Amino acid sequence: MSKRVKMAPINKICTHSGSFHADEALAVYMLRLLPEAKDAVVVRSREPEKWEEADIVVDVSGKYDGIKYFDHHQREFSETFNDVFKTKLSSAGLIYKHFGQEIIRIICPVLSEDSYDILYNKVYKEFIESLDANDNGINNFDAEELGVTRRFSDKNITIPAIISRMNPSWNEDCSPGKFDEQFFKASKFIGECFVNLVESYGKSWLPAKDIVRRAVLNRDTADKSGGSSIIVLDQFCPWKEHLYEVEKELNIENTILFVLFEDSSGSWRVSTVPVSSTSFKFRQGLLEPLRGLRDEELSKKAQVEGCIFVHASGFIGGAKSKEAALQLAYMSLP
Repeated sequence: MSKRVKMAPINKICTHSGSFHADEALAVYMLRLLPEAKDAVVVRSREPEKWEEADIVVDVSGKYDGIKYFDHHQREFSETFNDVFKTKLSSAGLIYKHFGQEIIRIICPVLSEDSYDILYNKVYKEFIESLDANDNGINNFDAEELGVTRRFSDKNITIPAIISRMNPSWNEDCSPGKFDEQFFKASKFIGECFVNLVESYGKSWLPAKDIVRRAVLNRDTADKSGGSSIIVLDQFCPWKEHLYEVEKELNIENTILFVLFEDSSGSWRVSTVPVSSTSFKFRQGLLEPLRGLRDEELSKKAQVEGCIFVHASGFIGGAKSKEAALQLAYMSLP
């Protein structure tokens, strides 16, 4: 990721007036993170004269040149983030594509060059792309086409839905001033969500991968059973997503069955590995006869001193020592 050439000051940002959406709310927030735009005035207007006066125009004008105009509504528009992604960009994706590299450097100033590249793509994949799809009317999947019934409605808990409800209602004050007031609240809300995510990935997610990779490479030391399917983390970290990636990188997919780590109390946990990062199903559960048992009853049944619990579903267990947690994992291997 190369550093972007310093821009001229951005004194005025223009987006459209009236009802607002998540994409331009985030686009404006991201722009204002740039040093060149920290004091920029934001104008909301559909008047071409106002666009001409602005240094950057977002989500309005029917133009995209990657310099001043960043609209995606024109008929011929087909820009994507890169060749890997097929989702057409919204104004959020456009601003992120052109300015996201520097924005990430501002939010996470001390990372390696490789880490910046990883983070730039990761944030698009896990956050920006869904906003692009939402604004362009692209569903993640078509439940009706797949013949599946939704178990519940989640339409009111998505970020775009929350942003949409920040618009004044039909029976409230719908003056331009009120719309502007609510827009800036919406921009702050989604912008803080974005910054929090980038910080989390940069300060927590990226360092966690090193821990997981090290544990996988050292799995023969941890797993004395000879199956190399148990890993022990040096310290607790978000490990699930990294595990799947590391397994794929090392060409050992679906190998790891149990992950051990020390918790905040000094006890040890033995966790099963879900079949995917979003699944409640696991590759191999803890031994069925031990499920739902605790403390002395569990220790007696397992014949392992220092057991604390095994969850009733068998997805996780706890013990007072690393050795006891390892024993729970060993006896649960297929």
